[in-house]
Amino acid sequence: MNTRMKKTPLIALGTWSWGVGAGGGDQVYGNNLTTENLKPVFETAIQSGLNLFDTALVYGMGSSEKILGELVKQYAREDLILSTKFTPQLAQKVVNPMEEMLNQSLVNLQTDYIDIYWIHNPADAPQWVSGLIPLLKSGKVKRVGVSNHNLEQIKEANAILEKDGFKISAVQNHYSLLYRYSEEAGIIDYCKENDIVFFPYMVLEQGALSGKYNAQNPLPESSGRGKSYNPMFSQLEALIEEMKKIGDSRNATVAQISIAWAIAKNILPIIGVTKVKQVEEAVNASKIILTSQEIEDIEALAAKAGVDTRGWWEKR
Repeated sequence: MNTRMKKTPLIALGTWSWGVGAGGGDQVYGNNLTTENLKPVFETAIQSGLNLFDTALVYGMGSSEKILGELVKQYAREDLILSTKFTPQLAQKVVNPMEEMLNQSLVNLQTDYIDIYWIHNPADAPQWVSGLIPLLKSGKVKRVGVSNHNLEQIKEANAILEKDGFKISAVQNHYSLLYRYSEEAGIIDYCKENDIVFFPYMVLEQGALSGKYNAQNPLPESSGRGKSYNPMFSQLEALIEEMKKIGDSRNATVAQISIAWAIAKNILPIIGVTKVKQVEEAVNASKIILTSQEIEDIEALAAKAGVDTRGWWEKR
């Protein structure tokens, strides 16, 4: 069975910060974005060839999906790749909680199928994996993936799907210069060996690796990311300075160097965007080729920084 995605760009665009509510952009990122705010962002992305959008029902409890759905309906569905997630902790006590949640996402996104449907985290793994099979057979879901799973859980999910002729097409985990667990644990190698696309999220560590923020100009204090990253900035100074130096030699930003580093790993980074400029920067970042020495230097400085950016939701 061919599970490769067609017309896949080098970068996926994340929408965690779109919308408001529980787990939404206002609480996590300290912003308050509407469909009108994001319309030019979406249009610029499409015009630039970035057609893969990643969301989840849990982001703002449907708020992110609804905004994306309003924007999607203006374009030909076959030209877009939509990615959303089943979150086990939201499962209702109904006959088929996974299909129930998928149907909510389909309504929110104003579509009749999802290109990539994920199990958001490994809560009660692997009990939910078999629930993906009827969704694949129905055509409501074209490909499936797992997020925040360790290597053993990924292999287990794949084995369950293979019994019915399907497979894991994608893995989505937190991965950045500051958090390389998926590389160290052999997950990225497993993906490459088994024709699975690895989607790293938080490549910019919610802005901490963008070069925009530092100890003198911290993230919003009241936001979740501010509380997590502001105490780390003094330890990141040497890394950010080296990335700025590399960026200056290419007329690029620190954020673009972070993205270029991820692409150099032959993976497909998910970059959160809220502004037109961020989309444009992501496009230009995909054209940057780092040397092996530059990669080695920034990886060494990242390790030396000694920070722990593992999320509270991440299990190993």
